[in-house]
This record gives sequence, C-alpha cells and structure tokens, in this order.
Amino acid sequence: MTSSITPAQLRTLFRPRSVALVGASDKSGFSRSAYQNLVEFGFGEHTHLVNRRGVEVHGRPTVVSCTSIEENVDVAFLMVPQAATLDAMSDAAAAGIRNAVILSSGYGEAGAEGRAAQRELVAHAEKLGMILLGPNHLGFANFVDQVPVTAISGLPHRAGPIALLSQSGASSNAMLEFATMSGNDLSYMVKLGNEAMITAGHVLDFLVEDEGTQAIAIFMETVRDPEVFRRAALRATAKGKAVVVLKAGASELAARTAAAHTGALVGDDKVIDAVFRQCGVIRVDTIEDMLITAGLAAHTGPLSAPGVGVVSISGGACDILADRAAEAGMSLPALHADTEKALAAVMPAYGTVQNPLDVTGAAIIDPSLFTKTVKAMADDPDIGIVAVVNALPAYGDGPWPGQSYIDATGAGAAQASTPAILVSQILQPLTDYSRSILDHAGLSYVLPGLKQAVTALTGLAHWSETHHRLGSPTSDRTGDAAPALPPAADRRGAWSEDAARRLLRDAGIPVVPSVLATSADQAVEAATSFRGPVALKIVSPDIPHKSDIGGVSLGVNGDDAVREAYEAVRAGASRVPDAVVEGVLVSPMRSGGIELLVGVVRDPQWGPMLAVALGGVFVEVLKDSALAPLPLAPGQATQMLLSLRGAALLQGARGTTAADLDTAGEVITAIADLAIALGDDLESLEVNPLRVDGSTVEALDALVTWRTA
Repeated sequence: MTSSITPAQLRTLFRPRSVALVGASDKSGFSRSAYQNLVEFGFGEHTHLVNRRGVEVHGRPTVVSCTSIEENVDVAFLMVPQAATLDAMSDAAAAGIRNAVILSSGYGEAGAEGRAAQRELVAHAEKLGMILLGPNHLGFANFVDQVPVTAISGLPHRAGPIALLSQSGASSNAMLEFATMSGNDLSYMVKLGNEAMITAGHVLDFLVEDEGTQAIAIFMETVRDPEVFRRAALRATAKGKAVVVLKAGASELAARTAAAHTGALVGDDKVIDAVFRQCGVIRVDTIEDMLITAGLAAHTGPLSAPGVGVVSISGGACDILADRAAEAGMSLPALHADTEKALAAVMPAYGTVQNPLDVTGAAIIDPSLFTKTVKAMADDPDIGIVAVVNALPAYGDGPWPGQSYIDATGAGAAQASTPAILVSQILQPLTDYSRSILDHAGLSYVLPGLKQAVTALTGLAHWSETHHRLGSPTSDRTGDAAPALPPAADRRGAWSEDAARRLLRDAGIPVVPSVLATSADQAVEAATSFRGPVALKIVSPDIPHKSDIGGVSLGVNGDDAVREAYEAVRAGASRVPDAVVEGVLVSPMRSGGIELLVGVVRDPQWGPMLAVALGGVFVEVLKDSALAPLPLAPGQATQMLLSLRGAALLQGARGTTAADLDTAGEVITAIADLAIALGDDLESLEVNPLRVDGSTVEALDALVTWRTA
C-alpha cells in the first residue's frame, strides 16, 4: 500500500480542516505544546481533545472517543502509549478519520521486537484504510495554512517557500532555528520519524504540486522506498522545484560482486551521488548550505545559463569567490566582447573589466555604478545569475548610511535580464532591520556568506541544467534494435571470457578478434592468421583473475613460442583444483590508446549502476570513476568520460592521440543498453579494458556473472 500513497491522500493530512488530539492530558508536555500551537495559530476552534476518562484538559472539555466529535476530522494526532495505539487507531477510523500522526516510539528503531510492532502497526492501518505519519516523531507544521500538528514549541508564524523534511527529530529544531534566522522561511516542516508508511518520497511527491512550496530541503540518513523517491525527485526537478538533500552516512556496501573490479568503484554513497545527480537533486554537507541553497532556488527558479557573474564592492571578496568557485566547480565565464564594452563604458579608467568585477571605490561616490554594472553583467549570454557583493547590516538604529548602495543594487536587479542576488560577505542573521533595508531597495533575498553563496550558486546551476534536460524533447534516448540475448537457462553463475566476448559481439559491441584453441596446433594456426604478436589466455568460468595463476601470456611471436605459451597457460590452470577449462583464447596484441573500465553492477535499491573509469593499473591507483544509474540519457556516457579527473589523457595530453569521445560514448552506451536488456538475471557485466585509440574502440577482455548460481 505504501507505494500507492498519492498526493491527493496527503493533501487531507497536511492541509487538514480539523484535528483531534488523542491522548490529550495536562500531565503530558507533548499534549500541552501541541494544543498551545494550534490555539496560537488560530486553529483552536477546529481542535478536538480526546481523553479516555473524559476529564477537562487544557481548560477545555474532552470526549472519550473520536466517534463523539461532531465535526468531520481529517487528522488524529495520537499521543498515547504504544500499547494503546492500535485501539486508538481503530477508534479514529470508526469516526471516519483517515490520517494518523503517531508520536510514540519503540517501533522500528527499537530492535527486532520493535520492527515486529511496526509491521503490525502498518498492517492495522492498511486494514482500517488509514495512512500514518511516523511513528516515533513529533508531527508536522503547515505554515502556509497556519496549521501546526506538532509538539514542537516556538514555531514561527511567517510562511515562506521552502518545505523542510527531516528524518531526525532533534536536528530539525536546529534547522528550523537557522531557517528563521537566515530568512529562509518555511512552507512546511515535516518530521518523518520511522517512515513506516509515508516516506520522504511520498511527502516530496505531494509538495511537487503544492502551490505554497517552491523548493524542498531534506535531511535524511537513508532513502526508504527508493523508486518512490526517485520518481518524485524527477517530477520536482522537471517542474522547476529544487530538491536539496543533506544525506548523512557515507558507508560502503557490505557486499559486492567480488569477481568484478567494478564492485570496488561502486559504494552506497557513490550510488546515492549518482542517483541524485541524475534526478537533479542538489546534495550538500551542512544544515546551513541545505537551507540557503533551497532558499536561493526557491527565489530564482531555474537559471537560463550556468554561468555566474559577480559584481563586488570588495576586491578581496572577488578573490575569495574566485578561489572557492575553482574548488566547487562554479562557472565564472569570461565576458563576451559586448559585455566588456558595456562595462568599460561605465567603469572608472583604473578599474579592471573582468568576472568577478570589482566596481572599486568609485561606487561609493556614484552608487549608480552598481545599477549599470549589474545590468550589463546580466546581459552576457553565458551568465544566468549575477551575485552582487555588498554590505548589509544585521543591527542598527534609524536609517542606514549605506542605503543608497543597496537601493542601486535593487535598481540593477529590477533592470537585469537574469536574476541578480545580493550576497553578504559573512554568515549573518536576517533581522527586521536587515529586512527594512532590503524592502526599501525592492529586494527580497540575500545570500549570507561568500563560501555559502558559492555552494548555493554551484548547486543551483547544476540543478538548472538537469531541469532543462528533463524538459527537452530529446531527453528520452531512442535505442537501437534490441540485442540478441542468451536463453534464460544459460544465465547462471560466472561465464568464461570467451562466452562473455561472444555476448558482447552478438550485441554489436566491437570486440578484439579471437580464436578459442583446444590444442597447441590450433593456437599456432590462429596466431599465424593474425600475422603478428598475440596474447594467449586460459578460458575458464572458474578463473576470473587469469594472470594471478600464470594463465596469461602476452606478446608471443613465432610458432615455437606460441606452442610453449599454450602449454604454460594450460599448466597455470592446473593450479585451480576442479576448474573447468574450455581452452586457450588467442588474440592479436594491441598497443597504444587508452584503456577504460566499463562495468555495470546491480544495486539492491537502485537497480543497475554503470561505472566508467580509466582501466588497467589506473583503476586501483587513481580510484577515479564516474557512476550513473541506468538507463543513460543522450550524450551522458561522453559527459561521464569528461568528468573523470584523468580526462586529459583522453583528450590528447602531452601529444598522445586524442580519443574520439563520441564513439567511445556510443560503445559505453551500447554496453549499458545490453546490461538493461539482460534484466534482473544479470549480476555484473564488465569490460576491462575497453581500448580507445582515436576512433578505434574495442573490448579486450570481459567478465559476466549472473545472480543465479
């Protein structure tokens, strides 16, 4: 049932017309806080108190059962002990209530017994036709409609465009405090608890359609119901609502395909990164970055171009931003000639026209310099947003002497063809005094702190690119004809290299020529046909790492040498007891070019994951890989190659032959398509190495393992 929870169902939960506090008691701090919140937010008339003894609570009469409430109730906030929860749910369901918010703990977080209790809780809810939020959490607050169904005190009354979801109860208090302090006001705050039924993905799916929410910030330790989350994140990005995630826990997978090098490149956290990247989710490392980035995205929406233009009153701030931008990968594009000309026309003669732009002290004398430079910078076609560094005080008394500078910035933002954002140099609170200065200038948002601004702007640019890609009519790649596939009965255990090569070849993937020899004479005959040095490899499904047992001989030339090498690799196989030997593979030697590793392994949560890395010794030495969940988008394989730290080796560094990256990308995509076509039977498919020499791309070795033993 959990996967079928719809946004329409959640609308009655998160936007209730009335609420029942079940287990209301003067002795309970949770009950007092929850009731006080509802009254302070003007929802007291639609709040009903349920106490099984029917005594007066919080100065108001109570009812002993939800069935005694004379108003239709949308949400029951169950504040009863775990032992009474099932009965309380049944009573609420009998009253027609379909949404339960469950406070009590001792469920999935409490070991095997708690997990069993949580399964019983979900089964009971499904039987009653209810959905539940929690358990083990403090509820939610809807700031848009001013309905707080939570026991958290000190809630702000001002609503904003950011929804905050959190799997951590205690941390969300700090998040709420920082959101309020920094001016990143919330539309909703949802504490997810154990996510027994309603997960972060379900809430995200609801928020995609919520008109009061423009960005979603999520703190999570794990992604429950991954496919629901992925679909919701893609919908949010496509709709232009940024999803910013602070994901804790960077552990590696406990078990991977031992036979494949690919398994060493793919870990839990790397997979999360790849999935988030594909969905447009912006991943950050701190609470501050999460809320600031979400606030920026909610304010600007998607950018038309990834470049950032900087206009600053401080040359030092320009240097700091440039340094941080280089570290973060933020684009500070060189200015077009027309932009340089327009800026030169207004800048003082001693100023330097560049990006970042220091407007110099001339702007103190003539504040309109801010207006003119912001407008000119925004007109550059490579710039999608202008960051304007200026002072903004947090505290003061009376008019601020620097108001004219902020007013000029506001005038420039009003005339700019792209968003223009004020940036303060330090992480500081947005106070009522600060707001009054911004309001006077016609500005509504400020990015606090230079490093935080770079993080937020970088994430905004990457998210914008994914948003545009998802909205492109070419975003769904049309593949070629389906490759020829082996019978299901043959998809078992590990395959030999010869079988793996034939699988690739049948799928149209270029593979180095080879002959399977079962005698020395056949090996000599094959080597003669290749007219040059050859490689000989033992062929056995039981020997994946052939060189470890002397099962490989390279650069062999001449009949006698081939015979000797054939016998040597056969002898090497005898070191593996009971190994099934199919023969010896003879192939022409290849030299030059760059070797890549291209592999697919199946992640238990997210499905097939593609890893691309520099092959050979570089795999383990550089640990430089790019990951992507399948299927790939058009051109994505080429972009993965360019994202490698060693990409310069593929682009002709130090006079080497540059690889044809488009051709290499097409072959990588064909390998990925084959892995998808093989379906759930496939455990791993690895080509290592895939040799790329200019426009020549071919697999030199392959490994295939299946999930069925």
